[in-house]
Formats: sequence, structure tokens, C-alpha cells
Amino acid sequence: MENIDVEQFAGDGFAKLEGLVPREVGDAARALLWQRIGLSPDDPSGWTQPVVWTADLTGEGPFGQFMASPKLHAALDAVAGQGGWHPRAAVGNIPVRFPRVPPADDRGWHVDSNTMRADGTWGVSSRPVTLLLLVLFSEVGQDDAPTRIRVGSHRDMAQVLDEEVRDPMRMGPVFDDAGRDRPVALATGSPGDAYLVHPFAVHAAQEHCGTEPRFMAQMPVVLTKPLAPGDGTPLARAIGW
Repeated sequence: MENIDVEQFAGDGFAKLEGLVPREVGDAARALLWQRIGLSPDDPSGWTQPVVWTADLTGEGPFGQFMASPKLHAALDAVAGQGGWHPRAAVGNIPVRFPRVPPADDRGWHVDSNTMRADGTWGVSSRPVTLLLLVLFSEVGQDDAPTRIRVGSHRDMAQVLDEEVRDPMRMGPVFDDAGRDRPVALATGSPGDAYLVHPFAVHAAQEHCGTEPRFMAQMPVVLTKPLAPGDGTPLARAIGW
């Protein structure tokens, strides 16, 4: 049931997963999210903020269907190895981006925190214990604030990271430089699609220039052990390990 291009993932640092669930499941999730944020798809006068954050913490209804998707599990097995990742029920944090308002100042290039310190705080290192999953709950075209990903930038980041766990808030210049000259891909798609992203891939949000709000979850999938040279998975092979 594997539905991921493993070679693309290794080369580009990400791969699209089409149709993890039927479109109507994505539509149902979006309807629940409208209720949770207290706004209406039929009343743009309420769309006054560039980003409204919400979350799924329980795996309720359609959210649980996403996380239980056999296609998702097969893709994670293909990239991280069978038994190489921890299943999760909830999709986690969901930023809803709105059009027709000045954009938020949150669009810098970055790599998500991927390594836990002994004190329970998180940072970025060469021994990540997570990879990134983006899940779409709305139609996302090139104008609808799709996440930007620097193609191949995971290899650039692998050259500058070491085992020291660094604060990503202090790494702006490093992130800006990593993959600066590489092409940029857009995480576009339909409700029910997702993107699996290497923990070193440099990515960024962008301004919403479309007409309909964009609903997307962004979540860490936790690995069962830190990524290390010689583990034989596409996660490691993608950065030459």
C-alpha cells in the first residue's frame, strides 16, 4: 500500500502523499475546525487575523481517520522503517491562514525543533527524533499560502548541524543560508493530502494571496530512536548516511 516516492523523498527532502483519506473526510475535519475557531466560511467580515491557531488533541472523528490511514502508516514505514516511528492519534497544531488581511510576521525560513534535551525542552541537532507531517484540510493552490520547501536543503542542513542541541530561535542566519540557491516547492493539494518532510528540510510559511482560508495541520512524528549514520532508512540515506 506504499504511496510515497521514496527516491523523491531522499533526493528532495519531502514527498507528497495523495489521498490519505477520501476528500469528504478532509471536508468534515474542516467543518469541525470552523466550529472550533468560532468563525464562518460564509462571513468574511470575521476574518480579521492573518493566522488563527487551533488544534486536535484527541483524534476526534475525521482527525483520527487521518492518523489511522493505512496509506500514512505505509509511507512512514517506507521512510523511517517498520517499528521506526511512534503512532499518534491526534493531528496536533493547526494554523488557519486567512486572506485579505496583512500577513503575520512568521514567514521566515526554518527547521522545526526535532531533538529533546534532558530537561524536556526542544531544539535542533544532527540527531533528530522527529520528522514533519503536513496535512491538508482545504484546497491549497499556489496562492493559498502553501508551505514553501527548499528542495534538497536537508542536505545543506546536514552539513552544518552537529550533536549540539541548538535553539532554533537563534539560528535564523543559518536557516536563511541553507539551500538559499535551491529551487522552492509549494505544498499544494486537496483535502485529504499530506506531505512527509525530512527533519532537516528548510521550509517557511507565506502570505495568503488567495480568497479562501487555508486549513493545514503541522505535526511531528516521533521516531523510536534518534536518526544516526548507518541506520539503513531513507531518512538517513537522504543525507548521505
